[in-house]
Amino acid sequence: MSSKDILIVEDEPAIREMIAFSLPAEEFTLREAADAGEAEARLCERLPDLILLDWMLPGTSGMEFARRLRRDEYSRHVPIIMLTARAEEDDRITGLEAGADDYVTKPFSPRELIARIHAVLRRASPDRDSDRIESGGLTLDIAGHRLLYGQRQIDLGPTEFRLLRHFMSHPDRVYSRGQLLDAVWGRGAYVEERTVDVHILRLRKALATVNRDGLVQTVRGAGYRFSAQTD
Repeated sequence: MSSKDILIVEDEPAIREMIAFSLPAEEFTLREAADAGEAEARLCERLPDLILLDWMLPGTSGMEFARRLRRDEYSRHVPIIMLTARAEEDDRITGLEAGADDYVTKPFSPRELIARIHAVLRRASPDRDSDRIESGGLTLDIAGHRLLYGQRQIDLGPTEFRLLRHFMSHPDRVYSRGQLLDAVWGRGAYVEERTVDVHILRLRKALATVNRDGLVQTVRGAGYRFSAQTD
């Protein structure tokens, strides 16, 4: 099983250190940010599998940052666990209404936090704990970084692999070039939108070797989608 990328947004170094020490290294890859500004920079590098977000951040509060994440198409589907010393029911409801998927009150035990992380990841996507995605006769082996059609391996470049992984994780959903740039190349990447077309073409050529190029479809005026349902 590949490790999950966790972004910790917490202004107290001692708490970040405690969390980093507590989470099993074989299960989680950790990145840290002390405030919303640093968190935005980490998000531009790549989207995490889950965000641990402190309520009381300096500057932009965790509550407002959670709302901002949910308004942004790029980050709106990333699970959020709010960390806070506020334990009242109204506070929990406020946190959930802001977009948090779960709520952990300080002080918390490492065992509880790990259990909450696993539970939220399972709810966010039943396939997140799987290293294989299957659709349209294709099997994407994420851990092995291979694409299979039956027993036949299809050669893909690293960008085409990431592009197909994104498509297969979100079947039948249309993405614009800009959305694909954010999701696959990372927000802030200095890449022209036409670059997406080049890699779509390369991906289709690779899939054409097993007559599966029709799975990556052009939606005129909107973008691209991956669909096992041919037009």
